[in-house]
This record gives sequence, structure tokens and C-alpha cells, in this order.
Amino acid sequence: MAAYYQKKENHLIKVGQRFPLTIKRLGINGEGIGYYKHKVIFVPGALPQEVVVAEVSSVEPNYATAKIRRFRQRSQDRIEKKDRYDVGGIELEHLKYTSQLEFKRDVVRQALEKFKPHGYQNYSLLPTIGMKEPFEYRNKAQFQVRKNAEGKVVAGLYRRNSHDLVDLPTFSTQRPMTLKIMRIVCMLLQELNIPIYDEKRNSGIVKTLVVRESRAEKNAQLTFVTNSEKLPQKRVLLARIKKELPMVVSVMQNINKGKNSLVWGEKTVHLAGKDYLMEKLGNISFKLSARAFFQLNPQQTEKMYREIKKALALKQNEILVDAYCGVGTIGLFVAEQIKEVRGMDITPEAVEDARFNAKLNGYVNTVYETGKAEDIIPRWVEEGFVPSAIVVDPPRSGLDTKLINTILHVAPAKFVYVSCNPSTLARDLVKLTKKYKVDYIQSIDMFPQTARCEAVVKMIRKDS
Repeated sequence: MAAYYQKKENHLIKVGQRFPLTIKRLGINGEGIGYYKHKVIFVPGALPQEVVVAEVSSVEPNYATAKIRRFRQRSQDRIEKKDRYDVGGIELEHLKYTSQLEFKRDVVRQALEKFKPHGYQNYSLLPTIGMKEPFEYRNKAQFQVRKNAEGKVVAGLYRRNSHDLVDLPTFSTQRPMTLKIMRIVCMLLQELNIPIYDEKRNSGIVKTLVVRESRAEKNAQLTFVTNSEKLPQKRVLLARIKKELPMVVSVMQNINKGKNSLVWGEKTVHLAGKDYLMEKLGNISFKLSARAFFQLNPQQTEKMYREIKKALALKQNEILVDAYCGVGTIGLFVAEQIKEVRGMDITPEAVEDARFNAKLNGYVNTVYETGKAEDIIPRWVEEGFVPSAIVVDPPRSGLDTKLINTILHVAPAKFVYVSCNPSTLARDLVKLTKKYKVDYIQSIDMFPQTARCEAVVKMIRKDS
């Protein structure tokens, strides 16, 4: 009987149907949420307290999505957007910045209310740390390259919920240098008639351009991601890059053959200049390989690392495990004040960079290994290693179950969880709060104009 009524209810809403809708709140992806005939309606671009005429674009069993046909009432928090592109990465650009910061703290609250980790009602959720100038912060551009219908080489991102490439000659969140390099390289690819990848035919060569800027050095690394090891006109192309883009100090080629949802392939070849880029956070210098992970917003990264340092509150005789260490950023940021840092990462180049960075900055109290934290930490413990503290900075998928069990077994007195996904954070806290209490959660806006939110969670072992 319930299924009958559910089916009947679905027939009340059809694709193309229009109706007035009051937006009640924002969802975790920054979309407006309203309710029509007891059904949740997601409306990208709508804000709380707005009344819109919505047009249904898709209907699912438990929800529908709609687009805005017109406004009946606009939010006082709505502002004019700088960008007019229908791509990801700017989904909150129409919301004034102070309200974006409030939303990001609320996203953490929503996730906690969904997963209900122990004591979540009493967690201290601190105001989100934002930026004075929340634009032009992204130090890396990773744009797909294709030829458009007119045969012009274009670079950009896919239109939302599609595989249509949107050319991005401007983009308000990108560092200007990254965009300048991207446009000139596209022009060179066009002039030299270098084959551009065609996804439908799985032919052509240049798939993606990756430009990473060093804020400290004011220079950049350029990586061509290609469909083959061949790069036609390579010598001429590199000569033109050297002449017209003197800020490019490193040129690399990454080979990623065939149709593949992953941007990067396994093999990376050095083409010109250095095979790395140098960056600096605080007083610490970092060498970055092409595939090494590094935060996209150096200005906010420094603020976040200071928050991690404060939350760890490490003393001179303590030992820190830096899981998911990448190029060693977090561990090296605190290495000066403690006895030892041990880190691990699954990317061999990142671990090589971490070791290099430790030597570069004069630290001899560091150990870095390639592999998974859930495999390496138990082995270290079996060898008699006893960490005083652990910091984890996992990918959006959160912590591996085996690693959670490892942390609960080893149970260092101090534990800081750095999260880029409030949902997986709240999920992981369900298990972690069996042994740890949450002191506070500090949200940080690493990606202004987007719905993404980072958080530093200070946890203390319950018996400590």
C-alpha cells in the first residue's frame, strides 16, 4: 500500500512542470532545498528565503531537481556573480561571502545531525575561518583540452552533469598566472597543429593541461597529460614555451592512454627546465613533483596548518604520526618543536619529496615510508614504536576502516583529524568517539565560492 501511494505521489510531479517554491535551506552541495507535495526539491542557484518559480528537470523516487524560471522574491544575501559559466567550483558565487562562511559551519552541523556521533549535540563548532579576498586563490589549473565545433583548441571544465567542455578564458577563483599560461599554451597547440584528444574517437594526443603556480617563487610548472608517449612538434613547442612563458620553470609530460576517468597516468616524463616546483609555507620550503598533492590555496593552507599546530599542542619530547603525509607539509610544519615525525603516503613521488623536503629544511628527526597508514603503523608498533600524537588528512572518502581500528588500538593521547568532507568526517567520528572526545571543530574555507568545507577536529583520548 505504501508503495502504491509513493508511486501515486511521483505522478504528481513531472519533468517540465512549473510551480512556485519557497527555499528553506541550502543542501551540502550548495543547492537550494524546498518542498512540493511532500517531496524534496533541489534547486541549484537558489538561496534560503527565496521564492522561485521552479521548473522540474528530473524526478527520482525520493526527490526531484528543478531549475529557476524566475524569482518572485530574492534573498538579501544574493549578490552578482563574477562568472557566467555553468561549471563546478563556483556554485556559491551568488551568495555573499559572510553567508558562505556561515553555510560551511552549518554543513558540518548537518553532517553531525545525520550520523549522530557520540555527544555531537555538545560539540563546539567554531566560526569558519575565511579569506579577506576570496578570489584568485587557486594555484593549480587542471583543464581538459579539446577542439570545439569551429576547430579551435579550448581548455576548461565540463558543464555540470555533462561531458560538454566549457572554455574558460577567465575564471575568478584561479590565479591569473595559471590562466595566462593555459591560454598561451592553447594558442601554441593550435598554431603548431598538435593533435588534440578526441574522446569519442579515442584519438589525438593532448588530453589535459595542468598548470601549478608557486606563490613563493612566482613561477610555474606545466604538465601535458597525453594519450601517447609521442608529443609531436615537441622541440618547437618547448622553444616557444621558453620564449613566451619565461615564468614556466618546469615542463613535464604525463602519459595516460585511452579512455580513462582518471586525469593522471602512472608514467611522468621530464621535458624541460626543472622536474619540480618549489613552494613555501611559513618558514618551510617544499619541493613539489608534478603528481604530488599540495593544497590549492596556499594562503588558507598556512592558516589551517597553524590551527593543526595549535590543536596538537605538541611538546618537545613527543612523537607525531603524519598519516597521508603527501610531500610532508603538516609534519614538517611542526617538526621543529618535537622529538620525531613519522609519515607515510601511497604515492612514491610524494614520499621522495617528503624526504627531500625534510633534508632541505634541515630536519633529521623525520621518517617517511611509501604505503598505507593502516599497514605501516601496526608494523611500527610491533617494532616498539609508541606515538604521542597522530594527525590524519584523508581524501574525501575519509578514513579506511582498518586505519580507524589501528588508531583505536594504538590510541595516542592526542589526535587531530583534518577533513575535506564533513559527511565522511561525521561517519568516522561515530567509531572514533568510542575512545576519543571531540574538543572542538574548526571549519576553514579553503575553497571560497564553492560548497566545499575543510575542518580541523581536535580530539583527546577519553582517559587522558
